[in-house]
Amino acid sequence: MEYTIAEVADQTGLTAHTLRYYERAGLLDPPERDWNGHRRYSERDISMLRLLTRLRATGMTIAEMRRYAELCRVGPATFDERRELLEDHRRQVQQKIAELQTDLALIEYKISVYTGADDVPAAMSGLPAPDLARP
Repeated sequence: MEYTIAEVADQTGLTAHTLRYYERAGLLDPPERDWNGHRRYSERDISMLRLLTRLRATGMTIAEMRRYAELCRVGPATFDERRELLEDHRRQVQQKIAELQTDLALIEYKISVYTGADDVPAAMSGLPAPDLARP
């Protein structure tokens, strides 16, 4: 089955402008065109766009996404390189999650201060002294 750019935008949450940009940036193979030149996307294109959307949401750069897409186009011989790229990205995401957990613990502490709680939330253990978290 083939889909128009509007249908793909609706299914993926990406704008038509972003879809065209992803094509120009080399993240997506140029889609087939119908008799009047309109783009026609495949299920495979939509699957790739959904993956790219998730990778972008986790902070992967366009350059890294392009590299991943290029490796996918080459085929199964690049499985190891793709895995390494995704493992590197996973480490970055895990680091960001750890930073966010620290930030959340600070927020929890401040909430407890403003609600008059007597004890510091357990999530604050291991963080700098609360006075560093002022104002």
